[in-house]
Amino acid sequence: MAILRIEGAQIITMAEGDARVREGWVLEAVDGAIAYVGPVADFEQSGEPDELIDGSGCLLMPGLINAHTHAAMTLFRGNADDMPLQPWLEEKIWPVEAKMTEDDVYWGSLLGCAEMIRAGVTCFNDMYHLPRVGARAAMDCGIRMCPSGVLLGILPNADDMFEEAKAFAREFAARDDVCIHPMLAPHAPYTCPRELLERVITAADEIGVPIHIHLAETVDNVSVSMETYGKRPIQAMDEVGLFDVNVLGAHCVHLDDRDIQIIAEKQVGVAHCPGSNLKLASGIARTRDLLAANARVGLGTDGCGSNNNLDLLEEARLAALIAKVDSGDPTAVPAEAALRMATLGGAQACFIDDCTGSLEPGKRCDCILVDLDAPHLHPRHSLVSHMAYSAQASDVCMTIVDGEVLMRDRELITIDLQEAYAKVAESAERLFA
Repeated sequence: MAILRIEGAQIITMAEGDARVREGWVLEAVDGAIAYVGPVADFEQSGEPDELIDGSGCLLMPGLINAHTHAAMTLFRGNADDMPLQPWLEEKIWPVEAKMTEDDVYWGSLLGCAEMIRAGVTCFNDMYHLPRVGARAAMDCGIRMCPSGVLLGILPNADDMFEEAKAFAREFAARDDVCIHPMLAPHAPYTCPRELLERVITAADEIGVPIHIHLAETVDNVSVSMETYGKRPIQAMDEVGLFDVNVLGAHCVHLDDRDIQIIAEKQVGVAHCPGSNLKLASGIARTRDLLAANARVGLGTDGCGSNNNLDLLEEARLAALIAKVDSGDPTAVPAEAALRMATLGGAQACFIDDCTGSLEPGKRCDCILVDLDAPHLHPRHSLVSHMAYSAQASDVCMTIVDGEVLMRDRELITIDLQEAYAKVAESAERLFA
């Protein structure tokens, strides 16, 4: 029995979205699961801790959840900037991805894991090629992951890709690995014909895994959907039956009122990616309206080719600020809502809120300690406000996943950064020479 105990920190649990700050509380995890979080006075210890952490001067909160990314695309960072989405994909991304090896995907993914762990991300939802390789990178460093193999119906080997992705999802679903939560990932309605989407829906239902797909990201996406289906993307996918299973839709920028109603009624998860949406000029999502409809909304960074970092605190800040300026209402998406999207909202959008997203007994111990000893975190009128508007990725000093410490005092424990840098440089030199 492995016991981890954290004492002395101020705590935000985000249980049911509760962002109140507690002092004089303690958290204890046994074999990776939270056994107790609450007042010291009511605490009955399970035994002597194997890991006793003094959280004095820190804020303890749930780990951040990156609800949509392509981790191996760290290899593309800074290589194809300032382009519209379709030329960016067709000219700069897909041709290079066709040349990527397992080593490229592994080291690109591992570098992404390192960046996310240092930024307080304890779980990421990843859509990419060679999902077994990306999952191996996540398992090697200990971070929680929702992996899926991307499906592109426009490629000649689309059937093979589907069979491989299905086999991967079935294998990992059967393994019931507490840190790996597989999905199926048709890229988007405009790259996957209806017949393929219907096969994916059937497979997701049979295996019991969610679907991860790009939806309504750009104005062009809407136009193509109108030409193909005679309906907007969300309404077209509803007609196809996509939302009869659990679905996370990445971006969901261009929505009308009926789209939002469908998303809320069908409990579709939404990964809001404000940084990527801004950089690609995709538009501004109706986040405030989605939240008002009680939709499952989390935050994603997208890949480093279109962001260019994996900093989820930055996404939380952008999500709050963009909603305010877009609506002309400074109360739109307040700090607490932004923090919720970065934690419990992300878990709900990925359909893993039964195990992570908040600090509650029975859930897995995914948490971070934020060092409050920084000029931009004083005075402490509101730690919730500070996390949404002031905190930086570098303020995270400890990252814990499933009760295991992955970063201590800002030093990674499970990843050799220098080796990762060297391997990524080799891949980049070969792929982009």
